[in-house]
Amino acid sequence: MLLAIDIGNTNITIGLFDKEEIVGTFRMTTKIPRTSDEYGTFLYNLLHSKGMHRDDVDAAIMASVVPDVNHHIINGLIKYFNVNPILVGPGIKTGIKIAIPNPKEVGADRIVDAVAAYEIYGGPVLVIDYGTATTHDLVLGDATLVGGVTSPGIRIAAHALWQDAAKLPKIEIMKPDMILGRDTISSMQSGLVYGHIGQTEYIVRKIQEEAKLEEMKVVATGGLGKIISDATDCIDVYDPNLTLKGLKILYDKQM
Repeated sequence: MLLAIDIGNTNITIGLFDKEEIVGTFRMTTKIPRTSDEYGTFLYNLLHSKGMHRDDVDAAIMASVVPDVNHHIINGLIKYFNVNPILVGPGIKTGIKIAIPNPKEVGADRIVDAVAAYEIYGGPVLVIDYGTATTHDLVLGDATLVGGVTSPGIRIAAHALWQDAAKLPKIEIMKPDMILGRDTISSMQSGLVYGHIGQTEYIVRKIQEEAKLEEMKVVATGGLGKIISDATDCIDVYDPNLTLKGLKILYDKQM
């Protein structure tokens, strides 16, 4: 079985693949400092809770935007699973061309999402990842990643509100039934969610205009992506496991 590990700024998402099927997904917090032993035993216990054993895992692949965590997870995988993971980065086979001046600037998570969206849904495709940051990346029909847009994620915006405005409370991020809030909490929820919906619709429309594309598939992923995708017609597909699927595709390309 293959362990696919996506190390983001907020969460580490883990998928376990049995051939082509995802048989388990797990999440853990990125910002809690852990040793390689803690990562190894945590992953071991997660698998055990699903009735699986560490000997079931014979390969691993990682994409990370948090370099400080990589060493500990890699050592944990080697020590507890006897597996040395593939790390998504320069030199890895992706099947897409990155047509920007400095391809190394493109984060591993964005490359994985772009590969997954293109391989699964075809091109041209715009992939939107609603993570710590909200990213939009366009892959043309010839498998060329031509550029993207990065903006603060919904949680970053929410945190800024209650961190920098003394009287604004921490709130649950959800979409109110009406955009006009009748109290502080609903008005904040409206601003965060409806504001992000409007941002999404404008960016999608503007990218399509600038790229001169008559048709373009729009695929969304990320923890809060479903809230946005359910509220707008400009997103064609919401795929919560897109990044994990992309890691599996990339692993297969290296074999």
